[in-house]
Amino acid sequence: MKARVSVAIALLLAIFALPSAAAEEITIAAASDLQAVFQEVSAQFQKQTGNTAKLTFGSSGNFFTQIQNGAPFDLYFSADIEYPKKLESAGLAEPGTLYQYATGRIVLWVPNESKLDLAQGLKALLDSSVKKVAIANPAHAPYGRAAVAALQHEKLYDQVSPKFVQGENISQTMQFVASGNADVGIVALSLAMSPAMKDKGRYVEVPVDTYPPIEQAAVVLKSSQKKKTAKQFLDFLQTKTIADLMRSHGFSVPDGPKASQ
Repeated sequence: MKARVSVAIALLLAIFALPSAAAEEITIAAASDLQAVFQEVSAQFQKQTGNTAKLTFGSSGNFFTQIQNGAPFDLYFSADIEYPKKLESAGLAEPGTLYQYATGRIVLWVPNESKLDLAQGLKALLDSSVKKVAIANPAHAPYGRAAVAALQHEKLYDQVSPKFVQGENISQTMQFVASGNADVGIVALSLAMSPAMKDKGRYVEVPVDTYPPIEQAAVVLKSSQKKKTAKQFLDFLQTKTIADLMRSHGFSVPDGPKASQ
């Protein structure tokens, strides 16, 4: 009898020691401007739901190409709404999941030790001390396209473009300036406000009427085997707590249907 009890106790202990069968890990391809805030979002998501999110950051255009070629992501967060729309049109996105989660903004950023007068705005890039200007590659990074558009609007592109140093994504672009490989950068406000960078430099916002809106959107991918959990993450993003968190990181965020939560 004692042996049976011992076996039963051992079985119960083994069962409770196992991770919850309901918990899942989803894989997320996310634009580089989300790097700081999504670390917090994923931590809160795990705390509240038990599910985890494996985050991979990069350029929206590169992810778009990878997804077209079958990359095994569950969710795609793009800094350009056009990429998710194209996936939806091609039947590669789960119908009804396209969600515009934020609008990004660009800033002119320099390290603290820089003497550049940012009060001049983009015209500061004409200063003789500025030899290299970091922007994200406009071929596949929406923030790079916004930088080019703003410079063209101000009729500065032809003078400034020979100074360009291009990052593969907006995070690498910020690192170019922070490391001294560029004198100044046109980067995402969200990165300038991030915990890692906010005390290392100063910035001035580029007027939003000088470049097309950086409309950012997400979709659940049709190939995902964890669509329920992926949709749960999208719903979680629309809660008031997370919307407020996104705003505190420099994003303009719509009031979603779950904003009261």
